Amino acid sequence: MTVSRATLGHGTLGRATVGVAERAERGGPSAGAPGSGGPSRTIDFDALFNFRDLGGYPGVGGRPVRWRWLFRADALQRIRVEEAERFRSLGIRTVVDLRTPGELERVGRFPIEVADVDYHHLALFDVAPDWSRFREPDAPGFLADRYVEMLEEGRASVAGALGLLARPDAYPLVFHCAAGKDRTGILAAIVLGLVGVAADVIVQDYALSSVATSRMRSWVSAQSPEGDERLRQIPSSVLDAHPHTMERFLAHLDETHGGAAGLVRDLGVDDAVVGRIVENVLEPA
Repeated sequence: MTVSRATLGHGTLGRATVGVAERAERGGPSAGAPGSGGPSRTIDFDALFNFRDLGGYPGVGGRPVRWRWLFRADALQRIRVEEAERFRSLGIRTVVDLRTPGELERVGRFPIEVADVDYHHLALFDVAPDWSRFREPDAPGFLADRYVEMLEEGRASVAGALGLLARPDAYPLVFHCAAGKDRTGILAAIVLGLVGVAADVIVQDYALSSVATSRMRSWVSAQSPEGDERLRQIPSSVLDAHPHTMERFLAHLDETHGGAAGLVRDLGVDDAVVGRIVENVLEPA
């Protein structure tokens, strides 16, 4: 098992987005994939709430993202040993952990007792934000602006994750953070954008975290008074997965970098790597 580490440092979609989130929560046939009849998008584990398949989204030339190939998730350290068979059935070879060194030290990493995976710690930032220092955390665009800061601080980690995604032997692959919404959402948006998934679909995928975050908050409140208190100190705008947050973040990528492809070039990732990611992530032509 190889371990690598690199630490550094508007509008809404309205009722359509809500409907997508509701279908994903029910695990119905489309399960959050617009126009897709693929398998369930949400994958259930007892103490995970945002483990999702990115398959089915149409990319370059109409080629969809492969099902059961690329996943995004929340706190994978909470997978229980008795759930090992369920996890192993996904065939996951690579786990990319975007959390801080402090989170890793405090609550642990993906358990090797569950599966012998290729584990990579690629922290998107060094220290979790102190939300009390921000004057207007509920102002429009606040969270999207934090995503821009996270992306800037985590440039090397994003480039490292893209390098892994360019390796055909890395799949199936899952990347995760604590809630599977913010750091994971940033990387998901970049990867989906690179392979040609439309911006409105990327926004819809991000918004699916709303249901999961609500379930996670209820679970934490029931399990841990300390965890519940920490959640209460986080502004509601930070806990939400509102569509306008991702819309604003994607607008920043367009305006500053010319989209996801321009961003990765600015990160020093060459076009050959991007081409390999496209071929790895999408169904064959």
